[in-house]
Amino acid sequence: MSEENWFDAIEVGDCFHSEVEIEVTAEAIIAFAETYDPQPGHLSEELAKATPFKGLAASGWHTAAITMRLLAETGWTDTIGLGVSLKWPTATRPGDHLRLEGRITSKRLSESRPDTAILGIEYTTLNHDGEVRQITEATVMATSTFHVPLHRD
Repeated sequence: MSEENWFDAIEVGDCFHSEVEIEVTAEAIIAFAETYDPQPGHLSEELAKATPFKGLAASGWHTAAITMRLLAETGWTDTIGLGVSLKWPTATRPGDHLRLEGRITSKRLSESRPDTAILGIEYTTLNHDGEVRQITEATVMATSTFHVPLHRD
């Protein structure tokens, strides 16, 4: 899309999704937890049995990091995050294959930088069975270098 019409080409409701899935392994869950979130539910299957998870579960921050990788894989690399809200309705488990689906929820031109757009986006991280592992609402700043493959449902 040309620099003149890049903003007009984006519509609220436009969708995006990851073309790849990322497999979550027990080893990766434990390694992430040992480094960044050393809580019993993430450190070993045995310790996790005594937690509300009733078994090994990835840290929400591990799920968020995987989600960020999936988001980058979709092409969201020319934007700057301005804010985010995360929800983890169900735990990410060993054997999950995670993917991402999202949509544009709002758009406006910046008042102080008219060559810059402020976009609202929502994206959901799902496992291979379609179970929602993370819901993200974010606000990002984009310029004419924005070239995420969007589609309309």
